[in-house]
Amino acid sequence: MTALITGGSSGMGLEYASQLAAKGYDLVLVSNREEELKSAGERLETKYPVRVTTHFQDLAAPDAADELFRWCTETLGVLPDILVNNAGMFFFKELSLEDLDRVQAMLNLHMVTVTRSCLLFGEAMKKRGSGRILIMSSMAARIPAPGITIYSATKAYLKSFGRSLSYELKPYGVSVTTVCPAAIATPLYRLDEKKMKFGVRCGLIHTPKWLVRRAIRAMLHGRRVISPSLMNLWLPALIALLPGPLVAAIWKRLK
Repeated sequence: MTALITGGSSGMGLEYASQLAAKGYDLVLVSNREEELKSAGERLETKYPVRVTTHFQDLAAPDAADELFRWCTETLGVLPDILVNNAGMFFFKELSLEDLDRVQAMLNLHMVTVTRSCLLFGEAMKKRGSGRILIMSSMAARIPAPGITIYSATKAYLKSFGRSLSYELKPYGVSVTTVCPAAIATPLYRLDEKKMKFGVRCGLIHTPKWLVRRAIRAMLHGRRVISPSLMNLWLPALIALLPGPLVAAIWKRLK
């Protein structure tokens, strides 16, 4: 059994790798951070009795999914049993023309690469008659807000896409699980260490281990969408109740 994990060199991707390796899955880790990727692969092979293959690649390139699929199935000769679409990026600021390259990279990474990967690997899984796909969305999918304009929009796309695709692939023995976490203690959001630890102690931020354990369990049970954390219940609803002028005033103070 093999699991392919994008963004597998750190954060939640590395936690997915660790927990799946503990279950006996060989790993294929993909990341654009070459040194971190190599180090993660070596540590995982030392800790678990599994084979770990690493692949350095920029998944924000327009043809990244096609290149990854060819490398995995033709060069490596592996069609994974599990595909974890975890790679992501984040920035918090008012959009301007200087952000066009970052915006395009996020659109490619979150939408284009995930969509094409799901179609390419999903079609091969359909022919085999088995497979599991996991897509990392976010609670932000329900929070269209200034500062995270592109991030929340792409995560909303992923939630909708993943849920719809799950119905299409289930008759062929392939499950699709979309995970919509609230705040998680990873380097993605670039919070300083003190604020991160405070958030974890207060229960406002959860650890990658906490989230990944629930996500893997949901995936193995074939659930379509999971939104772990009580924050998923109250925060989007609370923000939706805020009047427009108040949102504008808050953003004016934040930016």
